Amino acid sequence: MAIKIEMLRCFQAVADKGSLADAAEILNRTPSAVSMMLRQFEDHVGAPLFETGRKSRLTPLGELIRQEATREITHFERTVSAIEGLARAERGFVRIIATPSIAQVVMPQVLRRYIAEHPAVRIDMRDADSSAIEQEMSAEGADIGLASLGPIPGFDRRRILTDRFGVVCRADHPLTWGWQTLTWSDLHGTSFIANGLCRQIDDDAFTPLLESARLSVRNTASILSLVRAGVGITVLPELAVLPEFSDLTFLPLQDVSARREVYMFTPDAAHMPPAARDMAAAILATEFQKN
Repeated sequence: MAIKIEMLRCFQAVADKGSLADAAEILNRTPSAVSMMLRQFEDHVGAPLFETGRKSRLTPLGELIRQEATREITHFERTVSAIEGLARAERGFVRIIATPSIAQVVMPQVLRRYIAEHPAVRIDMRDADSSAIEQEMSAEGADIGLASLGPIPGFDRRRILTDRFGVVCRADHPLTWGWQTLTWSDLHGTSFIANGLCRQIDDDAFTPLLESARLSVRNTASILSLVRAGVGITVLPELAVLPEFSDLTFLPLQDVSARREVYMFTPDAAHMPPAARDMAAAILATEFQKN
């Protein structure tokens, strides 16, 4: 007969209490049931563990086994607690990959609440462009992806926000003087910096401007640094321009309805760890809409 954790619990209780009756009470068993289990344990060990029938003193072997039993019971209880914590999303590990503007603007408010409610869950969040996010999700390198992408086979896709496109330039750029009537045609002749999000703008009047761009940059932080340095202007979603960028201006264009759509990508719910499912629910429950 293999040694079971209940045998160890029984032995530990009898050793701690010094009697079958007291051990039976804390184990919520009858004294006869405790006696039978203890006898089975001693039979398996092949030697007596107590020096007297009253169970008040352990043999030298019993003392050694008691130490091992206590260690094993403690380890077992920690394992059970960890498993239950994982199942209740109290523990675990969540991997998130998001475009930079979403990581900077959207996720702080989500993470602030989630961390308070799940203090034992570890979170790894990375930022990347949309194409890299698609690759990571397909390679199972993340649990949740936040990007402007079309459907990815095998993943649920849910829209979490939209925000409008506009011109991003230095605050002292001449375009800021008449931004209330700004259109695509006003951008011709400027040093335009293209970026990956420009592909989402389906507007014939924008195409010539995009085709004329001599510089194309994929990383949002790099684009904003170039704009700040006066290298050129660009077109980005409003959320990409953080409030602390006081030297930059976001200028919405007239008669332009183009908006960026950001989606959350997740595996099927049945294949997501509970902690990741709770994170996805927290993202969906947060209001991000820009006007």
